[in-house]
Amino acid sequence: MSTAESKRAAQRAQNNREELVERIASALPEDGTLDVLSSLRIARSSKPTEPIHALYQPAFCFVAQGRKQAMLGEEVFRYDPGHYLIYTLDLPLTFQVKEATPEKPYLGFRLNLDSSTVASVMMESGFEPQKGNARLKALNVSALDADLLDAAVRLVRLLDAPTECKVLAPLIIKEIVFRLLVGGQGARLSHLLTATGDTHRISKAIGYLRENFNQMVRIDEIAHELGMSLSSFHHHFKSVTAMTPLQFQKQIRLQEARRLMLGEDLDAASAGYRVGYEDPAYFSRDYKKLFGAPPQRDIAQLRNNLAL
Repeated sequence: MSTAESKRAAQRAQNNREELVERIASALPEDGTLDVLSSLRIARSSKPTEPIHALYQPAFCFVAQGRKQAMLGEEVFRYDPGHYLIYTLDLPLTFQVKEATPEKPYLGFRLNLDSSTVASVMMESGFEPQKGNARLKALNVSALDADLLDAAVRLVRLLDAPTECKVLAPLIIKEIVFRLLVGGQGARLSHLLTATGDTHRISKAIGYLRENFNQMVRIDEIAHELGMSLSSFHHHFKSVTAMTPLQFQKQIRLQEARRLMLGEDLDAASAGYRVGYEDPAYFSRDYKKLFGAPPQRDIAQLRNNLAL
């Protein structure tokens, strides 16, 4: 690329970034989140946030301004306007805005990734789903290229054109998936497809643990049901999720207990019992380790923040 072409590309990227900031800020003038499409949520925050723990479905996450991080198990993934985050299985993640001010608020969006859309783009583009990728972590941060940035801008532009949005948004979302495929995320996006092999087995195990998070489960029985040895199942599960199966189940349990205490006003002992803990002290210890405070203090702080 010549010097002149490089300058034009840099200017185009800068213009796109500025436009993204302006359009998201205009669509969301106050702190909070807004679902603008069934699969697209925009967000704004004028200050760094406390960690937010939840179980998230596969998504492409983009920062227009500020800086954010995600935690998967003990691993931290940081991203900013020059990098995007992608995760391709249902995962218990912790998100936190790390850089934001009233003058330059955090602005970003999350685009949920649909398996049928991924399959369609792979088929139309002639991209072969990649097998044998069960050891590939389902979450990744990568550099944002100019074409992916351009597609993101055109998707956000549609927020001001609801009539055009119905027709064009699905096409641009397919383009974003295509850009992710050709940008090196093909093996990771193959996690979304209901193919055979170890990746599909791990996906089934995740679904089983989600549905039975409050039950005593035998990991050896899950491995046997999936046709895997116990050691192979543990290895592949941790490679993809950065957690052991029991650690994964524990995070889902604790997140559900937090929701029950905050949303249904259950006390700690009752919430712990509902999600599968028989010992309140054990529940309180695990809860504090994940959320940083004992149940009662954590819920009181959450309610205080919501009241502000």
